[in-house]
Order: sequence, then structure tokens, then C-alpha cells
Amino acid sequence: MPAVLFVGAGRHQRRAIRRLRELGCRVVAVDRDAQAPGLAEADAHEVVDFANAAAVADAGRRHAVDGVLTAFSDRAVPVVAAVAEELGLPGIGRTTARAATNKLAMRRRLAAAGIPQPPFAAVRGADDADALDRVGLPAVLKPADSAGQRGVFCIRSRSELAERLPQTLAESPSGEAIVERFHHGLEVNALLVACAGEPRLLTLSDRLRPDGASPGFGVALAHVFPSSLAGPARAEAERVAAETVRAVGLRDGVAYPQLLVTAAGDALVLEVAARVPAGQMDEVARLGVGVDLIEVALRQSLGQPVDALLARARAPQPLAVFFLTAEPGPLQPGVVRRLNGLERVRMLPGVVGAEVYLHPGDTVRPVRVDGDRKGFVIATANTADEALERARAAAAAIEVEVA
Repeated sequence: MPAVLFVGAGRHQRRAIRRLRELGCRVVAVDRDAQAPGLAEADAHEVVDFANAAAVADAGRRHAVDGVLTAFSDRAVPVVAAVAEELGLPGIGRTTARAATNKLAMRRRLAAAGIPQPPFAAVRGADDADALDRVGLPAVLKPADSAGQRGVFCIRSRSELAERLPQTLAESPSGEAIVERFHHGLEVNALLVACAGEPRLLTLSDRLRPDGASPGFGVALAHVFPSSLAGPARAEAERVAAETVRAVGLRDGVAYPQLLVTAAGDALVLEVAARVPAGQMDEVARLGVGVDLIEVALRQSLGQPVDALLARARAPQPLAVFFLTAEPGPLQPGVVRRLNGLERVRMLPGVVGAEVYLHPGDTVRPVRVDGDRKGFVIATANTADEALERARAAAAAIEVEVA
């Protein structure tokens, strides 16, 4: 039985740890929070702040692990890469990990490779306001090294940049930010697996978000598979996704490029991650084409081939993941008093998954960051549009009474 070190044990990591054990692994989980729910799912655990890669590596040595991995956590990716190098285990390497988690490093790698992307500039303080002259308005302001849409704002003027920049920098461990030109278009998620340097596309799905550039504009409200893209626009998105994976140097791993496809059919790279993605995107691969990304990540962490797993990919099953949020979702902002209907919703036609991350006393807030999503419904159907309607209707049937 192989032993693996799993970095991070929060609410979302819990199901990944459970799945690894189902696959026959001995799982050693680490998290700085002694109450992290995933720790109880592991065979062994240690309370370690995984910002300290040396301490995480020491935990791996003590338990004689055969591999190290994470899922759903951008912050853990550089730690996993560093620990793998320290222990002589398979990994994506520190350079690739930085390119996939630091937006400035990512943008520079993509620019060097000639990958289409929005104009960008680094911002570290008020003196860098002229960055907007190089990027153009409107622009998107982001922390260089954060995730979950924290500290992300649409900027329409220099004064707005000065107002928002301290909030953005506060979300960046390195104290850096980036501004990028805001573009209109269809956002598309790509899931690929790199094997010996060759990216293999699994899915292309539409990422639906709030209209325009309102607060919370970057938060995904739904994922719809397969993508509505067709013809040359789809072919271009697939090409750019694969070239992006090559550009960041990912040779063996799960990749998650996020693209924006303009009305003219141009595909621009918004971001790319080198991990099993969060937001139920792994379910898009599992339910949509029958590929278990957790198993793929496990095997690659152990240095095992994954060709047989990828060969299981089947014809697409249309599906939609619809998130529970306040407006434009079905929830009302306020303090939760009562919840009802979840079990009934799970029995509705086409519903294959539903969860609510709320309890009485919790607060539902307007959508600003990914953490404002309070659950999800996944539904399948004969078409993507029908799956989305089923998921949306099912989400509306979950009763959340607020004060």
C-alpha cells in the first residue's frame, strides 16, 4: 500500500483524501488548523503550517511517503513541488509551480512563448498608476499570488486603482499586484492532463459569471459542459489551452487553463493552474467524460503512467454545476435561520450531486469572492442547456430561510 502526503485538509480537500483511501493509499494529511475536517479522514495527520515547506518535508520523511500531492488549493502547489524535490519524489518542479501560481510569472512565461493574453503590467504601489496607460481601461486588478477571486476588482480610472490597490496588496503574500485589460467574451474552462510533456485535452466547458464588471464579476456562477464553442473558435481555444500548458513547463500533471473567447473567435488566456481544480471542476471530468482527476493526480505523484486512465474517457455527458449564491443566485442575503429540501432536491430528475455549506447562524453575503458560494447542484441531461435548467431549478428548490 503506497503512502502519500496530502497537503491541506480543509472542507473541500476532505473528499479528495477520502477518495485516495478508496484507491488503496495510506494518506498522511497536513494542515495548520488542528480542526481541519480532512484530518479526520486521513490514516495519519500532523498539524503543520504548510507555508513552511521544510516542516512539511520533515513530516513526509517521518512517515516514509512514496508521493506528495494536493487538490483544489493553489497555495499548496508550490509547497508540494518543493517537498517533492526535497524528498526526491515525482513532482512538477518549483519553476513550473511558480509559473502556475504567480500571475506575473505566468504572464511573462506566456508572453515569451507568444501565447495570446490580455495586456498586463505589475503594480506594487501608488507610483505604478501609469501601468493603466500601458494596459488600457477598463482593467482588472488582481493580487499576483492569491486565488478564489480575493482582492479582484474592475478598475475604470486611476483614482479607483489608488482606492482598491491596498485591498488587493493585502491579499498577496509577496505584496505584488497585476493589472490586465478587461475583455468581453465567453469564459471557457479547459481541463488537460500532461503526460511526458504532451497535453491531452479532456473537457472544454463554459464558465458563467455575473454580467459586465460588477462586484464579484470574476466568481463563477455555473459550469456548463460541453462548451457552446464550435468550429474555428473551439479549435483555437483547444490549441491555446494546450500551448499554455507547454509554456508553463508542465510535463506531468493536471492543468486547468481559463480562457476568454472574444466575439471574433480569439482565445486569450486569463489564468492557468497546475492542479486538480476546485469549484467541482473535477466532477466535470468525472461525470462528463469518466476520468477521475484525483486518481490521475495520485498516479502521477507516484510516478506511475496514466494512459490507461485517460483511455477510459467516453463520449461527453452534458452536465451543469450551478452554485448557490445570493443574487443573481436563489439565496437571500442575511443570517440563516432554517434549511430544508436538500434531500428532496437530490431525488429530482437528472440531479447527480448537491451540497449546502450552510448551518443556522451562518451569514449569506452578496457575491464578491468564491467563498460566497454556499453550495452547488450538479445535473445531467441530453443537452447542456437542459442540464443547466435542471440544475438552476433544483438549486431554487433548496429552502434557505434568512433573518
